[in-house]
Amino acid sequence: MEQEDLGGFDTLVHIVARLRAPGGCPWDRKQTHASIKPYLIEEAYEVLQALDDENGEKLCEELGDLLLQILLHAQMASEAGEFEMRDVVRGIAAKLIRRHPHVFGGSKAGDAEEVAQEWEMLKQNERKEGDSLLSSVPKGMPALSYSHSIQRRVAGVGFDWKESGGVLEKLTEEVGELERASTPQQKIHEFGDILFALVNVARWQEVNLEEALRLANERFCQRFRCMEDSCREQGVLLRDLSFDELNALWDEAKRELEG
Repeated sequence: MEQEDLGGFDTLVHIVARLRAPGGCPWDRKQTHASIKPYLIEEAYEVLQALDDENGEKLCEELGDLLLQILLHAQMASEAGEFEMRDVVRGIAAKLIRRHPHVFGGSKAGDAEEVAQEWEMLKQNERKEGDSLLSSVPKGMPALSYSHSIQRRVAGVGFDWKESGGVLEKLTEEVGELERASTPQQKIHEFGDILFALVNVARWQEVNLEEALRLANERFCQRFRCMEDSCREQGVLLRDLSFDELNALWDEAKRELEG
């Protein structure tokens, strides 16, 4: 295969089909939709990591890995006689045109908020009679993302707080209910309500809570690794330090990383 052919989408589709064909790769031929599901999630998170790192070269590579997972699922569907990759492309192209009448049709949208409202209205018109507004939200999503999605959808039909103060008051109320919880089951229930209210606060502040927590986790790991490095340099063990000494190391790590 000529090197200059590798930039074509059809070439990539052909490569994936060849891997799955008789005489192709034994590992690829053995895979099923179910067996490669974890890779789809893993590759999506690696794309997110590249975005967080603002690494353009890595992002390019990881997007390719994610695209491979899509092509593999499409190839498996093709082999089963369900649909082809061109059907996937045709479907999303048609949806983009249908959902953007302000670009491809005669309607007008003045700003992003109007576009979002029109998008929700069009989705509602496409929904089958009797379907819930929430039925198409995948329950396999991470819980925080799922919570954000269902809150955003119901807000789109007016089931939402009128101002951010009410959201914050609800969060305070839920914290109080957790403090009064006495049984393990009540604590689980009330802690879930706190997380749900916190997602609502983030939505009102236009903060992606999943991303915010992921970045907070990364900051914590960086600071803790810095603490470990300091201990190695001093020839001491973390577990031998007092709580105050550990806090001092933590503050030093924050200053070093943020300075």
